[in-house]
Amino acid sequence: MTRRSAFLLLVLSAAPALAHVTPPVHLVSDRDAVAGLLGGARRYFVREVRLTPAEREAIQKDTGWKPDEDFYRFYIGRDDQQREVGAVTFLTEYTMHGPLRVAVALSPNGKVKGAEVAELTEETYPWVKSLIDDGYLSTFVGRDAHASFTTAGGGSSMPRFYRNILGALVQRAALVYEIGVLRREAR
Repeated sequence: MTRRSAFLLLVLSAAPALAHVTPPVHLVSDRDAVAGLLGGARRYFVREVRLTPAEREAIQKDTGWKPDEDFYRFYIGRDDQQREVGAVTFLTEYTMHGPLRVAVALSPNGKVKGAEVAELTEETYPWVKSLIDDGYLSTFVGRDAHASFTTAGGGSSMPRFYRNILGALVQRAALVYEIGVLRREAR
């Protein structure tokens, strides 16, 4: 073995040891997120939505986002009279600093009812926590899938980066609900 190949072997074997994984921070359980975002719901049902290739293409054409999940799960809440209160879904974006998972509640007409960060990493926590504390996610309430979910705000680059990620996740949830649930029900 030459010195060069020995050095290369050493570098390649050390690479995994040099990588770091930041532990997850769970801010809210799925159960608590669903119950909290769907106030007034007494019963819950699960609805799985598999987007067709045409639906995936429509979303990508409209927003540039290509849905990547095999299916999307919506937790539908109903009140005592069996009227739909809304639906909650969870979406995740994998960033360079780890995953960011958000719960998004949608009203029966597809408008955003609320959103919560369910999980993130220790590394992203300070940047996202400031957005949570400032009520950033509440700014999306009442918007439908075709509203603007981007912000031009200033500030340092990481909070701005995560503002855009959060906005994109909320909009994606609204899009999947509109296309995979509302449009299908209208047929």
